[in-house]
Amino acid sequence: MGELIGLIIFGAVIGALARLFMKGEQPIGVLWTIILGVLGALAGYWLSDLLGVKETRGIDWIRWIISIVLSILFISIYLGLRGGRRRD
Repeated sequence: MGELIGLIIFGAVIGALARLFMKGEQPIGVLWTIILGVLGALAGYWLSDLLGVKETRGIDWIRWIISIVLSILFISIYLGLRGGRRRD
């Protein structure tokens, strides 16, 4: 249960950082930010393992950067599929 909560918190941070680095406004809600952040984080860790990034002491900056970039990609795809406008 603790791993799931940690993944949600990590996804929220990654998703928020991804939106911070994106240009313009991203009309998506908090839930989608968390979901796309979690997907970016999972894909980022998977890709960094494929690239041979080893576990380090402290913060794994390369994994964070890859996760944020992938979250930006996922948010962009999501906005493209939605047409970039908010549906209420």
